[in-house]
Amino acid sequence: MRARQKRLRLAALSGLLLVLAGGLAYLGLRENANLFYTPSALAERGGPSPGLSAKIGGFVEVGSLTYTEGAEFRFRVVDDAHTIEVTYEGLAPDLFQEGQGVVATGTFNAEGVFIATRLLAKHDENYVPRELRAVEGPDI
Repeated sequence: MRARQKRLRLAALSGLLLVLAGGLAYLGLRENANLFYTPSALAERGGPSPGLSAKIGGFVEVGSLTYTEGAEFRFRVVDDAHTIEVTYEGLAPDLFQEGQGVVATGTFNAEGVFIATRLLAKHDENYVPRELRAVEGPDI
């Protein structure tokens, strides 16, 4: 076997391994992508279908938060144009409040209400923990 043939085989093998590694990375990232749907994105897809498990995100509409019996509460997630009604039973995260960002995991029922099983409150880049805000004063 000539040196030229050895180099060609080595280059082909290297290229094949590179394509294989790229394919594995793509599959791994695709399965573990942690994306959420906004109310507008769901509306573009024709609205939520009953039983659809999803992760939704947006802002908690000001004035929409209502508490019911026990530890259950309802609120609406909004974006620029659309709204989703959400019900959650349990303790809300510390940062959860009206006007703040939220990501909820759960399923849609037959009425189109999102039954959340998990809530994640989002904050902006200017977040300061409550403990530090009390020490430094309200100007932070």
